[in-house]
Amino acid sequence: MSQIGKFKMQFPKIEIGGRLIGLSHPPLVIAEIGINHGGDLEVAKTMVKLAALAGCEIVKHQTHILEDEMTEEAKSIFPPNADVSIWDVMERCALSLEDEAALKEYAEDLGLIWISTPFSRMAADFLEDLDVPAFKIGSGEADNLPLIRHIARKKKPVILSTGMQSIETLRRSVQALEDSGVPYALLECTNLYPSPPEIVSLSGVTELREAFPRAVVGFSDHSIGPEMALASVALGASILERHFTDTRYRNGPDIINSMDPAELRLVIDRSREIWVATSNPKGRTELEEPVYHFARASVVADANLPEGHVIGENDIWARRPGSGEIPGYEFDKVIGKRLTRSVNRNTQLRWADLT
Repeated sequence: MSQIGKFKMQFPKIEIGGRLIGLSHPPLVIAEIGINHGGDLEVAKTMVKLAALAGCEIVKHQTHILEDEMTEEAKSIFPPNADVSIWDVMERCALSLEDEAALKEYAEDLGLIWISTPFSRMAADFLEDLDVPAFKIGSGEADNLPLIRHIARKKKPVILSTGMQSIETLRRSVQALEDSGVPYALLECTNLYPSPPEIVSLSGVTELREAFPRAVVGFSDHSIGPEMALASVALGASILERHFTDTRYRNGPDIINSMDPAELRLVIDRSREIWVATSNPKGRTELEEPVYHFARASVVADANLPEGHVIGENDIWARRPGSGEIPGYEFDKVIGKRLTRSVNRNTQLRWADLT
């Protein structure tokens, strides 16, 4: 194992449904179905099945129990990406609790890990009854201390999205998780749907890792396309969460920044390739040796030189291939040496030619 690989082993990790997550393991890609199914269980099942066929390991849902989640004021609040109130959006798109239980069973029958985001105390209790392996807390609840503490008391791993929060405003919430002793992960996130590059913070991944060294860190992506999520892996993101849909030709507030099955497969494959590359130290690999043999330069005579000639800087040069005895980086050691034989221009010099 490389020194960088050993270094990674020192970082925190969590386990969800038997899947180890952290810098010493391939990135975990979470396909968030969320409310993209529009409240239709069969559509939700189709999305889950397509996520499984794309090679996904874990899908995430949203659990909404409106009367415990919101007050009547929510009926007059309109999200930026919807033309109806947030109450109406959730009323229209939330699955019934019976359907949600059926969706979890269906996902697990396909070999997937199924988790959900509870948006209320009752939703968290319902998910506990379903025996979810972990809880996801969304950015909107990232500073909701009563809910965070309630969830943390259930002693399951917690993934906390940190959108709309600064490092300082997160400290109370992170402390609540630390006080509970639960394993946790923090996801950098920007909560605009979609998020343009002008406001996405990839540096947030680095800042979270530096500020909270006990946390596994990831990236919850609301941009269009896979680029931001993939870039975050190079900065140390161990979890990539993106909205997922069976097709982008659907209506819904999150569809515009959702990945389809083909893009999900791409994110899974490319993120693993990037993760592998981050473990490789700087240096020449064994596989590069044949290339180095011809690509590097050897020291050669740059003119016809007689026996006994004292070599000056203008008498020699370095040219391909690298099969000569004196490599180009030894150029300065040849200057001032006396030739033991005559050589023609472009002759590769040997140490035995010099005295």
